[in-house]
Amino acid sequence: MSSRDAILAAVRRQLPQSSPLPELDGPWITYPDPLAQFSRVLEVIGGRCVRVSREAEIAAELAEMPQFSQAKQTLSLVPGAFPGTVTMDQITDPHQLFDIDFAILPGELAVAENAAVWVNDLNVTHRVIYFLCQHLALVVPLSQLVHNLSEAYDRLALTTSPFGGFIAGPSKTADIEQSLVIGAHGPRSMTVFVVG
Repeated sequence: MSSRDAILAAVRRQLPQSSPLPELDGPWITYPDPLAQFSRVLEVIGGRCVRVSREAEIAAELAEMPQFSQAKQTLSLVPGAFPGTVTMDQITDPHQLFDIDFAILPGELAVAENAAVWVNDLNVTHRVIYFLCQHLALVVPLSQLVHNLSEAYDRLALTTSPFGGFIAGPSKTADIEQSLVIGAHGPRSMTVFVVG
């Protein structure tokens, strides 16, 4: 027996016993006011939640935001909110999105438990926009706000889009010298407009 085979045999003898997987149909956390919970958690992680009754009200809210009023290049895939200065139809190469200051994009559903918003590329030609823009606003219907991740996964149709992910708050890291840097890998701010 080679030394490699001896080592692998020794490792195999020390493997832990398998154990059954936990049940996933237990009682999950719920909140008396999921929107309040979502807003609270989003604020703690550096984002902001704004509730509007209709998409048309988003434009007035945007006008009050310095990140939006100072933006030179804006892109909106939520036409009822704001038209934007750049349209995705004009973009043939995702690299052309490098200078988008503010993007308003659809979110599929929001989770009160951790303030995460599920996004996908079903109506987004270049999914890199979620990460290249300087400031990100996601628009989610109130009817698509769930209490916890278990509820979220029950609603997701994971086979309909090749790309999807949860985004929670602006990009941040404290890996280097334990100094918090906002916008290191993506947007410097995140606002979620909950409509309804």
